[in-house]
Amino acid sequence: MNGVGTVHDHSYTDGMDNAWLVPLSMLLGGVFGAGVVGLIITAERTARAADVAERTLPDGVAAVIATMHNPAVVVDPSNTVVAASPQALTVGLVVRRRLVHRELLDLVDRVRASGEMGAEDMELPRGRRGELVGYLSFRAAQLGNRYVLVTADDLTESRRIDEVRRDFVANISHELKTPIGAIGLLSETLIAASDDPVHVRKFAGQLLTEAERLGALTKDIIELSRLQSVDTLEASEETSIDKVVQAAIDGNEVVARARGIELVRAKKSKLRVMGSPALLQVAVSNLIANAVKYSPDNTRVGVGVRSTKGFVEIAVTDQGVGIPEADLDRVFERFYRVDPARSRATGGTGLGLAIVKHVIGNHGGDVRVWSQPGKGSTFTIRLPEADTELTSALEEQLEEQPS
Repeated sequence: MNGVGTVHDHSYTDGMDNAWLVPLSMLLGGVFGAGVVGLIITAERTARAADVAERTLPDGVAAVIATMHNPAVVVDPSNTVVAASPQALTVGLVVRRRLVHRELLDLVDRVRASGEMGAEDMELPRGRRGELVGYLSFRAAQLGNRYVLVTADDLTESRRIDEVRRDFVANISHELKTPIGAIGLLSETLIAASDDPVHVRKFAGQLLTEAERLGALTKDIIELSRLQSVDTLEASEETSIDKVVQAAIDGNEVVARARGIELVRAKKSKLRVMGSPALLQVAVSNLIANAVKYSPDNTRVGVGVRSTKGFVEIAVTDQGVGIPEADLDRVFERFYRVDPARSRATGGTGLGLAIVKHVIGNHGGDVRVWSQPGKGSTFTIRLPEADTELTSALEEQLEEQPS
């Protein structure tokens, strides 16, 4: 591929007189197969939910899109999104009823102008900053006289699998050397000092510390490897940010209280996003844990939430040691540590922020950092805000499908 944007572009004509049947059959044949015809018949009874999206959409289209696991959207003549699949919302293709990426809008405009179906393979950033790139194969076609249907196959996992394997092996072999070597050395020393109870207790304690570090490192490596698969969000749902934040705070309360650190959160926001509640809790919890870990005793860690321009922002602020400007661009790299000695002392694995980056990137968002040495840091997660009208229509359609 040639970087972000269009790689392949080709158009073709089906030749059918009934314009909206062409993209609908593409949708049914490519995603569901012949068995979806029964779903369309049933979906005709869900006109009430479909009307929420757009009254003049062909019968059953909104219901089919609501059940799709692939990204899919329908746009009107002003390029406003009137129907979208849950996955399209989750990966951030749609924000505030608009397609985020210029490349997709260009594809829609070409299809509308030519009246012919079109297809393109694209490399698109997930979120506005582009830390993670998704590889998607898009197809677009007119739906009646007014609408354009866009569907996508996500090729990200197949493109990344070789790179992930190479990085995984290289990182593992390097990072596991230290704790494994330390455990071996401490075991030998423990045997040599077996007649000295004082030294036995000392070396046994150090051995336990290294074993715990090795366990934490292994756990984080497994978690990060799992997150690098796009399949991790198959079970996305509309999620309360208030519940995610409160669960993350509760999970860090005991450690913070032991050091006199107060966890302060803003008032409830009632904001919602599309995604996995469990994975989002992991991301926010990792940021809070990092803030506590690198903060002096008897200070504060604040967690704020706000809505801005179609995004939900979760900010975690500490009064800790801060991060030098030269390190800000690297803190989300796997195994990167600003201060290796301090990380060892606090039990850090160097994977916490990498996990945050992948969780949020898989949700179509991004994570940013501001920091000043000696004054503290602020890490800010940005996620596409759930469109209540669209998600309500999706829920109603799914509830009315036959079990």
